[in-house]
Amino acid sequence: MFADLAAAPALLLAISGGPDSTALLVLAAAWRAKRKRGPKLLAVTVDHGLRPESAEEAKQVARLARRLGVAHRTIRWRGKKPKTRLQEKAREMRYRLLAQAAEKIGASHLLTAHTLDDQAETVLMRLVRGSGLAGLGGMAREVPLPVNGEREIMLFRPFLDAPKARLVATLRAAGIPFAEDPSNIDPRFTRVRMRALLPALAKEGLGAQRTALLARRMRRADAALAAAVDKAAAELSLRPWSDTAAVELDARGFAALPAEVALRLLGRAVARLGDEGPVELSKLEALYAALAGKRPRHVRFRRTLAGAMVTLTADRVVVERAPARRRASSLLTKRRQGRHNGGKMR
Repeated sequence: MFADLAAAPALLLAISGGPDSTALLVLAAAWRAKRKRGPKLLAVTVDHGLRPESAEEAKQVARLARRLGVAHRTIRWRGKKPKTRLQEKAREMRYRLLAQAAEKIGASHLLTAHTLDDQAETVLMRLVRGSGLAGLGGMAREVPLPVNGEREIMLFRPFLDAPKARLVATLRAAGIPFAEDPSNIDPRFTRVRMRALLPALAKEGLGAQRTALLARRMRRADAALAAAVDKAAAELSLRPWSDTAAVELDARGFAALPAEVALRLLGRAVARLGDEGPVELSKLEALYAALAGKRPRHVRFRRTLAGAMVTLTADRVVVERAPARRRASSLLTKRRQGRHNGGKMR
């Protein structure tokens, strides 16, 4: 599980005190202890301050780390906590604090204890939300993690093929205690509801192993499509791509592309030049459908999405940064829609 990390200078272990992360601490320490040389380990517990038990759980992790010979730090999430989307915001803050800690010690990798069960739950959640291939690919074993700095830190999930039950059994056999977070059984959270579905789905043949297999196949298909988009971009671009200049594509060639390749190429250009955050797949699909239905000789087409403006002329598809007035109009429309939806931005 850790063999790929033997040459790393330092590794940061994200340890909450639950069974999965406690197993990560125990197994990583055992792996490192058997090596004459290897990375320095630092276990970090992020105390969100959302439960009264969290401070004691962090102390329990610190005691275990000390017994295993692993350095440990507790980082607290200070300040006012959000009243909505609490789990999502807590996750974002946790990764931000962990990445900063990894950067400080010169760690090349941040290790988390996501398991095979977590992968299955993630795929189900994204399936319910209508995700595309990339989303249904679930979590990758190793991905870059954005940090505030010039160094690149990799997020590494060594347990992604390991069932949670295997980790729990390992800890119980060794007599090592772990904490249980009550939010893990709170049905208000989507992941908990997806977790409750897994036993019934497993009886129908869609267990965690089969769901993870689906994720691997989706990632393989996604990689093939990404290569096809790279090829299309190289062949159809009428000028080099940059973060400021407009992307110009040959309209006839764009129209001849398979729909999924064209959609992704359009999305790549919008994401590069827009400045209003991630591009929603459903909105990108609507834009592409409208674009594909136009005949450039008769109709001039122009739409904005995510801060980018897309124009279809007689011979080219042009994607550029939307003018300020168009972005302001788009934001005003969103605010009006938010008022119609009970005052919430959607």
